Amino acid sequence: MNARELEKYSSALTLSDMECFVYPELMVSLVLANLMSPLIWRWRDEECFVKLGNKNPWRRLMRLRQYIMDEFEFNLDLNTWGLTSKDVELNRFKDVISPEDIARSNALFGYTGDKYYFDVDIRRHFGLDKYDGDVIPYWKTETVEAMAAFRRKEGYQTGAGECVSLSALYAAAAFIVCGIPLEDIFLILTPLHSQNFIDIQDGVITNNRRLVTKAMWFNGTEISNKAQRALRNEQVTVVGHVTGCIHCFYEKATIDPQQYQRLQRLLREYLDAPLTQLNFANFLRSQKPYQPYFQFCRHRRGERMFVKSEVLFGYEHGSRYRILDATFDKLLEEVEEEDFSPYPIEGRLCCEQLARFLEAEKIDIKNPDDRFKLARFLSPFVPEAEKLVEELRQFLHIDPRLPSPEKQYEPAEPIRISPDFSREQVIDYLESIRSKSPTADLAFYAYRDMTRCRWEPFIKAALERSPVSIEQAAARSDEQVYEFLREMSNESIYDGPRLAQPDEVANFKTGDGIEKAFYLANVLRRRHPQQTMTLDIDGPTVCLRAERDYVFESVKGLHKRIRLEPDAYFAD
Repeated sequence: MNARELEKYSSALTLSDMECFVYPELMVSLVLANLMSPLIWRWRDEECFVKLGNKNPWRRLMRLRQYIMDEFEFNLDLNTWGLTSKDVELNRFKDVISPEDIARSNALFGYTGDKYYFDVDIRRHFGLDKYDGDVIPYWKTETVEAMAAFRRKEGYQTGAGECVSLSALYAAAAFIVCGIPLEDIFLILTPLHSQNFIDIQDGVITNNRRLVTKAMWFNGTEISNKAQRALRNEQVTVVGHVTGCIHCFYEKATIDPQQYQRLQRLLREYLDAPLTQLNFANFLRSQKPYQPYFQFCRHRRGERMFVKSEVLFGYEHGSRYRILDATFDKLLEEVEEEDFSPYPIEGRLCCEQLARFLEAEKIDIKNPDDRFKLARFLSPFVPEAEKLVEELRQFLHIDPRLPSPEKQYEPAEPIRISPDFSREQVIDYLESIRSKSPTADLAFYAYRDMTRCRWEPFIKAALERSPVSIEQAAARSDEQVYEFLREMSNESIYDGPRLAQPDEVANFKTGDGIEKAFYLANVLRRRHPQQTMTLDIDGPTVCLRAERDYVFESVKGLHKRIRLEPDAYFAD
């Protein structure tokens, strides 16, 4: 491998936020790596999914949501994978993408988003403000094995992962557990978030551990409003698909243009809703300052009764019922008698009266003339009626800022995996197209199968991007680090001939002998940079030869001799 290839292939092992931004195909490669993982395939044997064996993919997807919420938590601890520096990261990729483009599109390098993100101080929200000067955290994406291994980490009861990890997990699990074709799943990355769009029914967007249907997207709840933040306020930097990728900064794209057009159409349909009585109520739920201008009128025990909108929305809290949907009458049954009035509340517009106006005038919120009509109708009750109407339009319609379709399309080898494939067939198929598909080739590095990959990328990642193990060992002598590793559990978080990186060993405090040897080599190389070391992996015996020999035990069944010189490394 030349230096540029080595940088890219080693990035498939560390999968930092920065690396996925520079090499967008890594996101699809991570999904494919998760497809090869036995861990997700075992989910199909869980009783909750066995019971749904004959149900359609939609039912299984809705159950998958609960399963992921039960088994994983959202992790945004920026210290999990240690620290690096802006200069180091910018220098790594200077021949691929300009520092200026990185700075205006990546939160670690100064990006703060548009006005919305300035208002909420997004860097402070994510904890980025505590990193001054050149120091920044690694913001790494985890494989499903690393996500599951968080159970071993202090303070965690379940698995965990950040947004990119969760989106890659959802994509793979939707295919394996729910039988949703990969062609129907699009990976959507913005500078501050990662989501998937799944083409099923009216569309579903994954958001961290949750799924958001179109009806949920427009329901005006706080959870839905948070799910909207990225697509409402950010430029989409990358779209990944089994046919390829498209990047907002790169002139060349590999995604099938027809598939990209399909996503554009589907996403715009998903992000657009008509102005109905229900959707206006959803808007009021989202925009509390407007609630005091409205009231609801319903027949109750044969009489017309009126209730203030903010009072009625208050009853929604802690209730399973919602205003103006199929459960509205049950919500009204929960309202105390004293909160009803037999007379219209002066100065407030009745939502039922508004509904009749919308129906009679056939108001199209996207039509400027109709917006003028609506504002005029509301003005006797709402002081800033035009402002309300404009915010209503924005609530019901989002124009996603996707990468421009005006690209030079260079078709990639499409990934054609049927939901009927077994795990073994998935692996065999991906192996068969490695020479034609860089994405499939990179997937094996993200998967960490060292019998199918060159070792140099693994070594580079282990010795250059593992700061947590360095910090963990800081207070121990060389001998004490060795004893610490020998006393540690000898179980790898990866099955078979797959290897964890040193920082995964450090975080989860477990590792096979080969993994422990790399941990120790990383520490010794930092402490004694002029020292030459040899790592002999001979089946069950692993020996790191430095100023003395450090011996570990392995069950990986691997054989390799690695020479670590001060400025180079070689694998035989």
